[in-house]
Amino acid sequence: MAKYFDVHPENPQRRTISTVADLIRSDALVAYPTDSCYALGCRLGSREGINRIRSIRRLDDRHHFTLVCENFAQLGQFVQIDNDVFRAIKAATPGSYTFILPATKEVPRQLLHPKKKTVGVRIPDHAVVQALLGELGEPLLSSTLLLPDEEEPLTQGWEIKERLDHEVDAVVDSGDCGTEPTTVIDFSDGEVTVVRKGAGDTTRFE
Repeated sequence: MAKYFDVHPENPQRRTISTVADLIRSDALVAYPTDSCYALGCRLGSREGINRIRSIRRLDDRHHFTLVCENFAQLGQFVQIDNDVFRAIKAATPGSYTFILPATKEVPRQLLHPKKKTVGVRIPDHAVVQALLGELGEPLLSSTLLLPDEEEPLTQGWEIKERLDHEVDAVVDSGDCGTEPTTVIDFSDGEVTVVRKGAGDTTRFE
């Protein structure tokens, strides 16, 4: 049965955030809010967490997992980035974007795209996840909380708790955070490709 945490969207309670971070460190799988929609998240090195996300969402091994980072310095540890890409990403973060880039050796192998050796990274603009990332001190391994055969992600914490009560360990509810997933921009081939139009404005990348 999933633990349920009601968190203020702008001033998250520090003790609650600390409790959730401790759960993640102990390999818990958590549903949490972002600046685009709710997501599933676990500890970066959690093989079990990856498998549980794959199972809930019925994902194959070509799915790009996302490393949700607190800031640009943290993001830079996990992806290879040249000056032009650096400037483009810096101008768009924090925000509702996921960037696909070549991964560094810091990224666990099971997270990489099997052929391209790339990974998705993002810096969200949401007080709750920023507080959680600050408490954790490392990225969250994440995937949009979009269930199989459904067109839109779940948007209400109580509904996530109801539907995934036996599949996740905790639900962090800070109210409705929208239904649009992030805009996905692929920089991995040296070209800028808009893979998915979502919550982030694409005009700067087109």
